[in-house]
Amino acid sequence: MTISHAPPGPSESDIPGISATAEHTARPPASPDLVPIVPSSTRRARVPRWLRRTSGPLLLLALWQLLSGTGVLASGILAPPGTIARVGTDLIADGSLTNAMGVSLQRVAVGLLLGTVIGTGLALVSGLFRIGEDLVDASVQMLRTVPFVGLIPLFIIWFGIGEAPKIAIITLGVSFPLYLNVYAGIRGVDSQLIEAGESLGLSRWGLVRHVVLPGALPGAMTGLRYSLGIAWLALVFAEQINADAGIGFLMVQARDFLRTDVIVVCLIVYAFLGLLADFIVRSLERLLLQWRPTFTGR
Repeated sequence: MTISHAPPGPSESDIPGISATAEHTARPPASPDLVPIVPSSTRRARVPRWLRRTSGPLLLLALWQLLSGTGVLASGILAPPGTIARVGTDLIADGSLTNAMGVSLQRVAVGLLLGTVIGTGLALVSGLFRIGEDLVDASVQMLRTVPFVGLIPLFIIWFGIGEAPKIAIITLGVSFPLYLNVYAGIRGVDSQLIEAGESLGLSRWGLVRHVVLPGALPGAMTGLRYSLGIAWLALVFAEQINADAGIGFLMVQARDFLRTDVIVVCLIVYAFLGLLADFIVRSLERLLLQWRPTFTGR
């Protein structure tokens, strides 16, 4: 028996045009160049942000100088910026302004420290424990509605006319904003996070340390910023009553001699000290809250 084999047919490589087509289809298409998309909120502005932030005060200063130069704003009502700068330089040169700033900063620091300890401690007791809330919250809510400035006569009777009533009024003004914000931060923690922590086996202290306190930290930082503003406001009132040193004492002396330029210098010092304190707290907030990305504006 004879077995015949069919001659092999032509392969694809032997057929003209097919090999090029197969090679073309087998080769993957070239990918286009990818251009990264940058969100508009992260693009760098042409004008530096520090310049934009300082443009507002500079425009206000220019308007002040314009009104003073044209006579619309009399120097007896408000001294021009040049006079304010000269008076401030003289106060710094003779050491009166620097000494007053040192005394005022010391009072604010002590009052802020005591108010932070008292306000945060009461908020922790009231926020973490129901019995603490029953015992503390009602009393604090009643006391915070009392104007702390109206307590100055009582503080003078209780503590005398030295440093104690001044620090006490600052402490009282600082305590309530911190209490409210820390308490709200603790009670504002998501209950599902608490349940998740319990399912992971965290103890009560572990829940407080890893869940409750980090969740309440943003509220605490907001309360601290607000308390700093209240501290400077309380300092103004405290230093204008039976004070023999401090920025408020300089303002009282300037009021007696009708020196509006010195009063404006003291007010500017108050404003810059408050701005510096707020900048420190905001920097601390960015450092402690790196784990919490937030909207920063567009």
